[in-house]
Amino acid sequence: MRDRFDPSASARVPWVTILLIAVNAAIFLAVQRPYDRGLNQARFTYQYAAIPCELTRGRPLTGDEVTLTLSGIDTHACQRVTRAHRDQPVFPSKLVLVSALYSMFLHGSWLHIGGNMLFLWLFGPGVERRMGSLAFLGFYLVSGLVATGAHIAVQPSATVPIVGASGAIAGVMGAYLVLFPNNRLWSPDLPVVGAMATIRAKWFLGFWFVLQFFTNPAEGVAWVAHVGGFLFGVMVALVLGERLRPAPAPSAAPAG
Repeated sequence: MRDRFDPSASARVPWVTILLIAVNAAIFLAVQRPYDRGLNQARFTYQYAAIPCELTRGRPLTGDEVTLTLSGIDTHACQRVTRAHRDQPVFPSKLVLVSALYSMFLHGSWLHIGGNMLFLWLFGPGVERRMGSLAFLGFYLVSGLVATGAHIAVQPSATVPIVGASGAIAGVMGAYLVLFPNNRLWSPDLPVVGAMATIRAKWFLGFWFVLQFFTNPAEGVAWVAHVGGFLFGVMVALVLGERLRPAPAPSAAPAG
């Protein structure tokens, strides 16, 4: 059975989804500036992105930790450094806790942001219409933080930055699976041609979820963050249940 849509809800413009896409694109183009060869991208990332070691230790990375990480010698360098020989932080004024939020709006490449924004546009509008715009914004941000927390729980001493909206979007995808499992991906949120137009959300999202467990960690994909965000989205949608679904259409009165 096709999932029901309230026509009045479907007609609402998903402003928060549009805003999130615009903000992500603006930060990528105007702040990260991937086209600017004069900008040291690694320095920028270490200065602003969330890093598990920093969040678990409550302090910015030191010069030794950054050097060991960038050289490939040790990507969990913070467990090597003790108080006895710790040097000065590279970015002493970095706001470590704020970086967990800021990191959700940073991306590593054109392909990275392009894929994330496509998925956000595919699944964001439907969930936003069910939750309401403000609640959806809060849900999106919390999903991203939960996803980051899941990644840190598995790699608490990692000194590799975490970037991307993937964890937050995974939360949206998890909620979409619960709310609209039988929706075809082309409607009502985005016209997609070809094979995807015939796929129901539950099959696409189920395949995507299983695929995360076969991701090669060497590829730099924070798959645990994806899983954590997705499961959080599923849980939120299940807990809220019918409050996120449109009311049943009134039945027609009998003739006569």
